[in-house]
Amino acid sequence: MLKKYLALGTLLLSSGLAHAQVVAASTGGRPALYAGGYYSNFNSDFKEPTIAKTPRLSGAGVFVDWNVFGKLGVEGEARFLRFNQTNDFHSDHYLVGPRYSIRRGNYRPYVKLLLGAGELNFPYSLAHGGYFDLAAGGGLDYRLSRRFGLRGDYEYQFWPTAPGLPGAPSHGLSPNGFSAGISYRIF
Repeated sequence: MLKKYLALGTLLLSSGLAHAQVVAASTGGRPALYAGGYYSNFNSDFKEPTIAKTPRLSGAGVFVDWNVFGKLGVEGEARFLRFNQTNDFHSDHYLVGPRYSIRRGNYRPYVKLLLGAGELNFPYSLAHGGYFDLAAGGGLDYRLSRRFGLRGDYEYQFWPTAPGLPGAPSHGLSPNGFSAGISYRIF
C-alpha cells in the first residue's frame, strides 16, 4: 500500500515540476512580423543661406518589425520627406538595425539603433548626395486589436559626412523628428 502512495506522490510532484519547466521555457514569446506606414515631420538640420530658418520636412514612410527573440528584434524603415519642400530641397532615409521592446498590456514601448543611408536633394536641385546615417530612437506601439496597432516614434539621426552651411567646416547633420502611423501584424 505504501508503494502505491509513494508512486502516486512521485507522479503528482513530477508533473508539477514538468509544468514549471514548460512555462519558464515559453516566456520568450513567439516571433512576430509587423509592417506599417507612418507620417513623419523632421527638422532637416540643413542651413541654407537664402532661407531664414532650418527647413522642416514631412512625408510618408514604411517600416517592418520582426520580433525574433521576444523582446529583441530587427526594424527596417524607409522614409520619404517630400512635403514642405523649399527650393526643391528634400530628404530620404533607409535604415535597419536592432530594436528592444517590452510589453505592458496593450502597450509596447521600444528603443532602437538603426544604420543606413540618408539622401539629400540640395536646394534648386544643384546636387544629390547619399550619406552614412546613424539613428537612435524610441517610441510606443499600442495594440488596437489582434492584428492592428498604432505607433508614435521619435528619432534622432547623425550624418557625420553630410555637408552643413556652404563655406563652413562640415560637422555633419543631425536631422530629428516625430512619426505617427499604423501597423499590421502579419504573423
